[in-house]
Amino acid sequence: MKKLIYLSLLITASFASCDHNSEADVHVNLNGTYIGTFERNGRVSNVELDLAEDRFSGTSDTDKYPAICSGIYSNNTVEITFSNHCAWTADFDWSLILSDTWTFNLSEDQLIMTKANGDKYSLTKQ
Repeated sequence: MKKLIYLSLLITASFASCDHNSEADVHVNLNGTYIGTFERNGRVSNVELDLAEDRFSGTSDTDKYPAICSGIYSNNTVEITFSNHCAWTADFDWSLILSDTWTFNLSEDQLIMTKANGDKYSLTKQ
Protein backbone atom coordinates (compact mmCIF):
# COMPACT_ATOMS: atom_id res chain seq x y z
CA MET A 1 0.00 0.00 0.00
CA LYS A 2 2.87 2.38 0.84
CA LYS A 3 4.39 1.71 -2.57
CA LEU A 4 1.11 2.68 -4.23
CA ILE A 5 0.98 5.95 -2.25
CA TYR A 6 4.60 6.79 -3.14
CA LEU A 7 3.97 5.95 -6.79
CA SER A 8 0.88 8.16 -6.79
CA LEU A 9 2.82 11.05 -5.22
CA LEU A 10 5.65 10.60 -7.73
CA ILE A 11 3.25 10.73 -10.68
CA THR A 12 1.46 13.79 -9.27
CA ALA A 13 4.78 15.58 -8.71
CA SER A 14 5.95 14.83 -12.24
CA PHE A 15 2.77 16.33 -13.73
CA ALA A 16 3.02 19.38 -11.47
CA SER A 17 6.58 20.04 -12.62
CA CYS A 18 5.68 20.06 -16.33
CA ASP A 19 6.11 23.46 -17.95
CA HIS A 20 2.80 24.39 -19.52
CA ASN A 21 2.90 27.15 -22.15
CA SER A 22 0.62 30.04 -21.44
CA GLU A 23 -1.28 31.62 -24.32
CA ALA A 24 1.20 34.52 -24.30
CA ASP A 25 4.08 32.11 -25.00
CA VAL A 26 2.60 30.83 -28.28
CA HIS A 27 4.05 32.26 -31.52
CA VAL A 28 1.59 33.74 -34.03
CA ASN A 29 2.54 33.62 -37.72
CA LEU A 30 2.66 37.24 -38.91
CA ASN A 31 4.60 36.64 -42.14
CA GLY A 32 3.53 38.90 -44.98
CA THR A 33 3.51 42.39 -46.40
CA TYR A 34 1.35 44.93 -44.58
CA ILE A 35 0.30 48.37 -45.84
CA GLY A 36 -1.40 51.02 -43.76
CA THR A 37 -0.75 53.96 -41.49
CA PHE A 38 1.31 55.03 -38.52
CA GLU A 39 -0.22 57.59 -36.17
CA ARG A 40 1.17 59.66 -33.31
CA ASN A 41 -0.77 62.51 -31.71
CA GLY A 42 -3.05 62.90 -34.74
CA ARG A 43 -0.22 63.04 -37.28
CA VAL A 44 -0.49 60.18 -39.79
CA SER A 45 1.87 58.72 -42.40
CA ASN A 46 1.52 55.86 -44.86
CA VAL A 47 3.76 52.86 -44.20
CA GLU A 48 4.65 49.45 -45.55
CA LEU A 49 5.96 46.71 -43.27
CA ASP A 50 7.32 43.35 -44.44
CA LEU A 51 7.52 40.52 -41.90
CA ALA A 52 9.30 37.32 -42.92
CA GLU A 53 10.16 34.64 -40.36
CA ASP A 54 12.06 36.62 -37.72
CA ARG A 55 13.06 39.59 -39.93
CA PHE A 56 11.33 42.86 -40.77
CA SER A 57 11.83 45.76 -43.15
CA GLY A 58 9.71 48.69 -44.10
CA THR A 59 9.26 52.21 -45.36
CA SER A 60 7.25 55.33 -44.69
CA ASP A 61 6.10 58.00 -47.13
CA THR A 62 7.35 60.62 -44.65
CA ASP A 63 11.08 60.70 -43.95
CA LYS A 64 11.77 59.14 -40.51
CA TYR A 65 8.09 59.33 -39.53
CA PRO A 66 8.21 56.59 -38.47
CA ALA A 67 11.75 55.35 -38.97
CA ILE A 68 11.32 51.67 -39.91
CA CYS A 69 14.37 50.39 -41.90
CA SER A 70 15.09 46.71 -41.02
CA GLY A 71 16.00 44.27 -38.27
CA ILE A 72 14.62 41.28 -36.41
CA TYR A 73 11.43 40.67 -34.46
CA SER A 74 9.85 38.10 -32.20
CA ASN A 75 6.28 37.74 -31.04
CA ASN A 76 3.80 35.74 -29.02
CA THR A 77 0.01 36.04 -29.16
CA VAL A 78 -0.19 39.53 -27.66
CA GLU A 79 3.17 41.30 -28.10
CA ILE A 80 5.72 41.86 -30.82
CA THR A 81 9.26 43.04 -30.09
CA PHE A 82 11.37 44.75 -32.76
CA SER A 83 15.13 45.16 -32.76
CA ASN A 84 16.12 47.69 -35.43
CA HIS A 85 19.54 47.04 -36.97
CA CYS A 86 20.01 50.28 -38.91
CA ALA A 87 22.29 53.19 -38.09
CA TRP A 88 20.43 56.45 -37.52
CA THR A 89 21.48 60.08 -37.45
CA ALA A 90 20.74 62.25 -34.43
CA ASP A 91 18.55 64.76 -36.29
CA PHE A 92 15.13 63.34 -35.32
CA ASP A 93 13.14 61.85 -32.43
CA TRP A 94 14.52 58.34 -31.94
CA SER A 95 11.28 57.22 -30.29
CA LEU A 96 9.96 57.11 -33.90
CA ILE A 97 12.27 54.17 -34.70
CA LEU A 98 10.34 50.90 -34.96
CA SER A 99 11.83 49.06 -31.98
CA ASP A 100 10.93 47.80 -28.52
CA THR A 101 7.75 45.96 -27.56
CA TRP A 102 4.30 46.64 -29.00
CA THR A 103 0.93 45.13 -28.16
CA PHE A 104 -0.76 43.78 -31.26
CA ASN A 105 -4.10 42.41 -32.41
CA LEU A 106 -4.40 40.32 -35.57
CA SER A 107 -7.90 39.89 -36.93
CA GLU A 108 -8.11 38.19 -40.33
CA ASP A 109 -5.92 40.48 -42.49
CA GLN A 110 -5.90 43.47 -40.10
CA LEU A 111 -2.83 44.01 -37.87
CA ILE A 112 -3.06 46.73 -35.23
CA MET A 113 0.07 47.49 -33.19
CA THR A 114 0.01 49.92 -30.28
CA LYS A 115 2.60 51.21 -27.87
CA ALA A 116 2.15 52.55 -24.35
CA ASN A 117 2.91 56.11 -25.53
CA GLY A 118 -0.13 56.03 -27.87
CA ASP A 119 1.70 55.27 -31.14
CA LYS A 120 -0.38 53.10 -33.45
CA TYR A 121 0.15 51.13 -36.66
CA SER A 122 -3.05 50.18 -38.51
CA LEU A 123 -2.07 47.70 -41.21
CA THR A 124 -3.72 45.44 -43.77
CA LYS A 125 -2.04 42.28 -45.03
CA GLN A 126 -1.60 42.28 -48.81
